[in-house]
Amino acid sequence: MTIERVKPTPLEVRRVHRLVARAAGLPDVRTEVEANHDENRWWPTSFGDPRVRMLAAGWSSRISYRMVDTYARVITSADSRGFDGLVASKDAELASLVRPIGLPQARIGYMRSLAKLLQGWEEEGVDPTAESADLDSLVLDFATRVRGASFKVAQCALLTARGYHCGIIPVDSGMVTKLAPILGIALPSGPVAHERMRHVLEAVVHARSAEFRSLITANEYQVTIPDGVEPTWWVHLVLIYFKRLYLNGPSPQLCRRRPVCTKVVGCAHPTPIT
Repeated sequence: MTIERVKPTPLEVRRVHRLVARAAGLPDVRTEVEANHDENRWWPTSFGDPRVRMLAAGWSSRISYRMVDTYARVITSADSRGFDGLVASKDAELASLVRPIGLPQARIGYMRSLAKLLQGWEEEGVDPTAESADLDSLVLDFATRVRGASFKVAQCALLTARGYHCGIIPVDSGMVTKLAPILGIALPSGPVAHERMRHVLEAVVHARSAEFRSLITANEYQVTIPDGVEPTWWVHLVLIYFKRLYLNGPSPQLCRRRPVCTKVVGCAHPTPIT
C-alpha cells in the first residue's frame, strides 16, 4: 500500500493560509500555542530516548485534556524505568503503571509491538530519526505494524522521535472531521484521510513558509523556531488549538458560511446558515 502525495490546489493553499492568519491573531489561541510550543505538555523534550517519545505519543491517545497531568505522571514514571526496562517488565507491572490512564491491555499491546517494530527497523538498518529517512514510508510502516497505532498515532510518534521541527504536521480526528470542512478540503474516507490532510498542510507550509513566519512576527508570538526550518510545528499548534477552542462545540463566534467567509470568527454574519 502506498499513499501518493497530491499537490494542494491554489485555493486550498489560500484557504489554509487565511485560516491560520485569522486563528493566529486570536488571543486564546496564542496563549495555548505559546504554552505548548517550546515544551509541549503531551510530548516533552525531557525524554531523551526517542523510543520513549514514541511510546508517549501512543499512550497519549484517547486521553482528554483534563487528564494531561495524570498522563504526565505516568509517562514520566515510564521514562524513569527506561525503554529497555519497560520491555523487560511483566504485563502485570505495566498494567499497574498505566492504570491511571486506562486501557491497560491496549497500551501494553502498543508498547510490545512498538518494541518489535523498532527491533525490526534496527535489523533492517532503518533509523527513524535520520534526516534522509522517507517519512511517508515510515508513517505507513508504523501504522501498519504497531498495534492500535493508526496513521495519526504514527505521525505523532515520528514527530516526537525526530523533534518538533522535523516537518511533520500530525492530523487528529477533529482536524479531519471539523477542520477540513471549514477549509473546503475534500478528503477520502477512512484512516487514509489523516495522511491526505497531513500532505496538504505540509505542502501549504512549504509553499508559504516565509509568510507563516511573518505571521509569527506580526502577532508577536513568544516561541523559538530554529533558523532554516519551516514553521510546521507552529502551524500545527495554531490549527489544533483553534479546532479545540472554536470547533469542538462549536463556538457561537464561528461563522457558518465558511469557507466562503474568510474571516471565520467574529464576522458580520450573526445568523447561522445551515
